[in-house]
This record gives sequence, structure tokens and C-alpha cells, in this order.
Amino acid sequence: MSNCGHHDHHVSSDKVTGRLLAALAVIVTFMVIEVVGGIISGSLALLADAAHMLTDALALALAVAAQFFAARPADKRLHFGYRRAQVLAAFVNGLLLAVLLVWIIFEAVQRFMEPVQVASGLMLWVAVGGLVANVIAFLILHRPGEQNLNMRGAILHVMGDMLGSVAAIIAAIIIGISGCMAIDPILSIAVSVLIGISAYRLVRETGFILLEGAPVNIDVTELGEGLVDVSPEIIGVHHVQISQITPEQPRLTMHVCVERAEASSSALEAAKAYLESRYDIHDSTIQIEVGTSCPDSVTKVESAKHSTKHESHKD
Repeated sequence: MSNCGHHDHHVSSDKVTGRLLAALAVIVTFMVIEVVGGIISGSLALLADAAHMLTDALALALAVAAQFFAARPADKRLHFGYRRAQVLAAFVNGLLLAVLLVWIIFEAVQRFMEPVQVASGLMLWVAVGGLVANVIAFLILHRPGEQNLNMRGAILHVMGDMLGSVAAIIAAIIIGISGCMAIDPILSIAVSVLIGISAYRLVRETGFILLEGAPVNIDVTELGEGLVDVSPEIIGVHHVQISQITPEQPRLTMHVCVERAEASSSALEAAKAYLESRYDIHDSTIQIEVGTSCPDSVTKVESAKHSTKHESHKD
């Protein structure tokens, strides 16, 4: 197995791991405060937010473990290494969010049926502290254009906590002014729905990658046509298959047809250069074929460029 012409194309995991560890420390500290405050005040919104912080702590710990695991090099059993551990961690985090949201909604329904008195003053101050902690954790983790799915999964948990804290603050204020206890479970359900949408998207995206789905931003037909046009030696492209180790690390295999065997080297060089410059694909395996007959197929491969060449000669 050769990696000739390939190079690792990945972001440094050290900074990502450091940010995750810092956010984990913040979340754990304020989680303890919210658990105590929620029990004393009797607030479901506060307890729900504290429970969410607990899952955040687990999610961040999982994300940190995945970062360390993903840094391991490839071996004889895992030829592409452990980088997809990040995607798997994000997938699991999405599922954990879904389970948590179901529990919060169930508890909210119970509160509708049997309202519980809430100490709005304590609830308000603890919720404000939780919001501060979540904002700090979010600022530590968030970077514009973040592609690391592991980090995105962790950020999603923290964003859920931010919304939960905001909901708890609003609920505390309304309860303190009007005494309406129903606002506590109502806002809890509203936050659950908002986070549920994001959790669904995360699970769908990570599941798609784990199922070897192609990047949605790459049109295979357009890619093939571009390769046919990039070099006069290339007369056809077929069997194009693209998957993702991680979102920032696409992987491609394909067959490229040339008219002459002597053109194989230059065609291969041109194809790889085009994939890197146009699609940022650095991990590609290209099978060069002479003529239009593919050894992996019983049928003859048609070449759009080959036909175009002959038509132009006739004209």
C-alpha cells in the first residue's frame, strides 16, 4: 500500500483539544452550582439546564477522548487511521442530546399536570451564573467556519445550555412577577424543540459520513467533465467514488482513460493537480486505463471527450 503523492491534510488537533479541556473545566464547575441551586429552588428549568450541563460534561469528555484517539497513526488494521473517531464522537453526542431532550419534555409534561412551587429569586441568580459559564465555554470553543464535527457536536451541547439558561432566566422573572408556574415547563419544551432540530442535523450529517456519503458540495458529473477538459491526454473519466474520512478530508477513487500508454504519467499528474487545486482533495487513488475498455466492467466505457474530438476532426 503506497501513499506516493499523498500528504496529510488536517487541522492541528492540539489547539482543538486544549479548547475542549478548557470548556470542560468551566462546564463542570457551574454544573455543580446549578444542580445545588435547582434542588433548593425546585425549578425544572434550572434542573433541566443542570442535567444538560452534565451531558455537556460527558460530551466534552468524549470529544477530548476522540481528539486523542484521532491523533493515533494508521496501522495494519486501520489503514486510514483513527481520524473518523471525531465523527463517531459527534454522532454519539447527537444521540445523547436526543435522549436528554426526551427526558426534559417528559418532565415538563409532569409539571403541567402537577405544578411545583419555584423559588424564583434563587433560580434567577443561578441561571445567570449558568449563562455566564455557557457563554465563556462557547467563546472558548467557537471559531468561524468550524469544520471539525467533533468540535461542532461539543458546541451544540454548549449552545443548548446557553438557550436553557436564557429560558431559566426568563422563567424566573415571569414567575417572580406573575407567579405563573406554567412558564417553567413551557420554556423548557421550547428550548428542547430548538435544540432537537440542531441535534437531528448533527446526527444526520455524521451518520451520512459514517455511511460513506459523498461531500454534498462536490458534483461528481462536474468533476468528471472538468478532468476531461484539464488535459488533452484524458479522454474519459468513470467509476468516480468520493467519501469522507472527516468533512475536511475527502477521499476519492476513480478510473481515468487515456489514448496512449505513454500519456499515463502526465495524465495522472494533471488529474491529481486538478483535484487538489479545484476540490482540495489530497487523498486520491486513480486507475489509469488505455483506451475506453475498463477491466472492471464487461461493457465499453463511453468517452464524451473522445467523441467530441472525433466530431471536431470531421468538421
